[in-house]
Amino acid sequence: MTLHDVAVQYETRIVELQAGLAQLRLPHALTAGILTIAVALFLALGLYAVRGQMSFLWPSLPIPVAAASARRLRQSRQSESRMWRLKRFYDRALQRVKGNWARSGVTGDEFRPTDHVYATDLHLFGEGSLFELLCIARTSIGQRGLAQYLLKAPALEETLLRQEAVRELRGKVELRERIATLGEFEFLESRSHTFEEWLNCPRLSFPRALPTLAAVSSALLAAMIFIGFTSAIPWPVIAIWASPLVAFHVGAGRFYRSRVNRMLAQVRPLCTETGVLREGLRLLERDQFQSAKLKRLVELVQNSSAALRTLEPLLDALVQRDKEWFYGPSRWLLIGTQLCMAMEQWRREHGEALRIWLGAWAEFEALNALAAYSYENPDHTFPEFSIEACFEALDLGHPLLPQDSCVANDVELTGKFPFYIVSGSNMSGKSTLLRAIGLNAVLAFAGAPVRARALRLSGLSIFASLSIADSLLNGTSKFLAEVARLRQAIESGVENRPVLFLVDEIFSGTNSRDRRIAGKRWCAHS
Repeated sequence: MTLHDVAVQYETRIVELQAGLAQLRLPHALTAGILTIAVALFLALGLYAVRGQMSFLWPSLPIPVAAASARRLRQSRQSESRMWRLKRFYDRALQRVKGNWARSGVTGDEFRPTDHVYATDLHLFGEGSLFELLCIARTSIGQRGLAQYLLKAPALEETLLRQEAVRELRGKVELRERIATLGEFEFLESRSHTFEEWLNCPRLSFPRALPTLAAVSSALLAAMIFIGFTSAIPWPVIAIWASPLVAFHVGAGRFYRSRVNRMLAQVRPLCTETGVLREGLRLLERDQFQSAKLKRLVELVQNSSAALRTLEPLLDALVQRDKEWFYGPSRWLLIGTQLCMAMEQWRREHGEALRIWLGAWAEFEALNALAAYSYENPDHTFPEFSIEACFEALDLGHPLLPQDSCVANDVELTGKFPFYIVSGSNMSGKSTLLRAIGLNAVLAFAGAPVRARALRLSGLSIFASLSIADSLLNGTSKFLAEVARLRQAIESGVENRPVLFLVDEIFSGTNSRDRRIAGKRWCAHS
């Protein structure tokens, strides 16, 4: 498959989705019209029944039609919403294939570390960044997973496992569609920090028998109130019987109020964010894979969707508790405290597992994003890895440049040629070449293909000093900032792991004589 073939496939899919949306318009309008007529007929017949001009059975006749129409209309809207979301997904994919993707995706600025040794220099995050090019994650959990893949080079064994998984996911276009349409609405999210804040919030301790006592007393109190409305027992008698229950609820509610309110503040965001995660985990645990990495992720999330399904009714009840119609009764019946105790029990049983599920989903979305990049760049090559320290590339190009403006170069860094000095006039592409080397190394260690005809490299630590600037706020000159960065590079090196140093105009913040002296000493130490 060529790049042109991918573009044609995406364009064809967009046309199919547009046709599907057009076909939905007429049935959607007809269903909405039938529903309107059924509701209007119900109101009209109800008015005649209230006036005594007909039996109350007549207004019930349009109800089944209205219910069926409402259900059909909801299904139609869901189908329409899914098609619109898929169309936007493929519009964005087509932009990536055609090279005009910049400023139209997720920049990932929130994942940019302030003191990372190559993230800023290699333009990993921000507008027109590598992250924006790669990111198709449905959730911010997956976005964070992708960012972690780009920010840290793992052991060589892990890189090979990732590469195998990316190869398997590469052709699974339908799977990427299903991931892109997780959740009933596009605005629904799953953020990792939402779950982490809840998992890390102080535990709510309570006597083991309290949940049972609260449930029984609430049921009894609700039954007494119901009996009172039926007039089977006089209200004064019910008040006497209910007094101990009310006193128990008031006492327990006051005793746990501060802790319950604190926990509710952490739990409320989960109400809208659990569903997308549960659907994603169910999608992952039900799929069949061959690569060891993906099999391991499936094992980690087994039974996760079922466990999250038991949490969702508690979160739904919390939403109803906060509504005006149920605000007063929920306080009398101790609903908030009971929900918090039930959710705390869930956290005790599944809290540590939830952390594992979040990590597994983050990795899966990261691998899926890299697989999409591989599929949309069929001319890219999966790198080979060597035990000996090396970085050997043929026709290496910058992965963020358009096809027509990308100049490819051969690079050979080995034990025989461990050092390159790149010279040339201004705007001749020296910095671009250095960034091309660094970005392709980042892609290689993440498990993705690289923009080269061939690439052979070893497990490397990456350090870059390409865009160092002074800081008036911190009183730091450009020369001092460069020295600090190079010192950080030396101190952060991993034992027995070669280092890929990418330095643009070393010590340019001082004069030529001092630059030569400092450069020699730095090379000697590194």
